[in-house]
Amino acid sequence: MPRPAFAVHVQPHAHTPMGAGARHRSPTAAPERSRAAPGRSRPLRAVVVSAAALVAAAWAAVPLQAQDERMSFFITSEGPGRGADLGGLTGADAHCTALAEAAGSTGYDWHAYLSTIPADGSPAVHARDRIGPGPWFNYRGVMVARDVDHLHSDDNALSKENSLTERGTVVNGRGDRPNMHDILTGSTLDGRAYIGEDYDNCRNWTSSGAGRTRVGHHDRTGGGENPTSWNSAHNSRGCSLEDLRRSGGNGLFYCFGTPSDGGASEPRRTSPAGAPEDPAPARIR
Repeated sequence: MPRPAFAVHVQPHAHTPMGAGARHRSPTAAPERSRAAPGRSRPLRAVVVSAAALVAAAWAAVPLQAQDERMSFFITSEGPGRGADLGGLTGADAHCTALAEAAGSTGYDWHAYLSTIPADGSPAVHARDRIGPGPWFNYRGVMVARDVDHLHSDDNALSKENSLTERGTVVNGRGDRPNMHDILTGSTLDGRAYIGEDYDNCRNWTSSGAGRTRVGHHDRTGGGENPTSWNSAHNSRGCSLEDLRRSGGNGLFYCFGTPSDGGASEPRRTSPAGAPEDPAPARIR
């Protein structure tokens, strides 16, 4: 009976005793594949290893679950590409909205967590006043903060693992290459406009040249006056994308959403008698 063709591939390097059986095979048997020269097999192995590495990197950037419908907080997966020139607060808000909608989020009005300093007769704008009352949930449905005061306390749930992008991916932090943990805010620890000597807040988010702005560390580690602060770790080296990258940033910023109908991110349920109940527990979907 003829040997199955696939049998020769299961043990391509099996040793056959020398003798008549090894030299004279049945003419109906499938010919064995000759052993490839070592020099010829190495390129194939290199291609396989490289392909495996690419697949692993691709999987690392893919979220493991679907977006929670209550997502109301994220870090931008990319900036507009002009460093700290975001087109002012209006341009930054529009960027948040565009990214959220492209990721499939609906029913929220989006605002960038950014402050501006007094300029040209206009008063300062504080990031904490732009983002609604809370609570806020990330891509996975984890509540990162209950309200504005909780957000600016040491008890919030902001971290590298929880401060995800609108697509559910983790932003590179300290120790990753490239490091992108510097997040634009222009804010103090309590979410108000940062004001300092020779500080122009990158002309209130319209400059990609000289100047400085305030940044936080989304991974809660690094250098600066407040290394563990998510919103006010230190000042940037400049306003250009190159300067932001040199100090561990990439022109990214936080976005917070408020329901378009004006309600809270987590609506309160009502009992049959009409009395409000506690918010429903978070569900991962």
